[in-house]
Amino acid sequence: MNRPPSPSLAQRLQGLNVYLIGMMGAGKSAVGRPLAEALGYRFLDADDALEQVAGRTIPEIFATDGEAGFRELETAVLGQIAGWHSLVVATGGGVVTRPENWGHMRQGVVVWLDAPAPLLLQRLRADSTPRPLLQAGDPGARLGELLAQRQPLYAQADLRVQQAGDSPAQVAQQVLADLPAILKDPAAVPEAPVELRQADGQITPSLN
Repeated sequence: MNRPPSPSLAQRLQGLNVYLIGMMGAGKSAVGRPLAEALGYRFLDADDALEQVAGRTIPEIFATDGEAGFRELETAVLGQIAGWHSLVVATGGGVVTRPENWGHMRQGVVVWLDAPAPLLLQRLRADSTPRPLLQAGDPGARLGELLAQRQPLYAQADLRVQQAGDSPAQVAQQVLADLPAILKDPAAVPEAPVELRQADGQITPSLN
């Protein structure tokens, strides 16, 4: 992943942010770092940024403000992030549940890191990070409920990358390989000024 970014890919991205979405345990932060390095971008974990803005941890925000309060803050932080450029952003798992968030993310490229429930649960059990939405008697069942609710929303992403236990570097390489297929080619600059014919027959150059 230490190769320089492809000039053609960097040119086609034109500084657009790349937003990684997916369930908790999908590896958004782990994949985001090598992806950003390969693109010559900066990496940003939206949850970390949210905690810095709030001055509290996410579990503390859930405890005092509930999920609704957390989502309001998440949207505000995402709005600030959308004003920047050349970022790979690892988002929270539930960011897709609010239309306002899609409005922010659509200013860039949205990539869904899709992973099957057993792989997600395996990773979450090995991770000590507190997950407020999984504080249930049966975390596996709760994870399945959340996944069923969110999959149709994740499917609105520009790009879907399915995982089967590959390393973060391998998944990042897959994202790099698939990105060109969804990017529009930059508009070609006319070799000569475009001429406009006026009603009286006179020809004038356009603003191009």
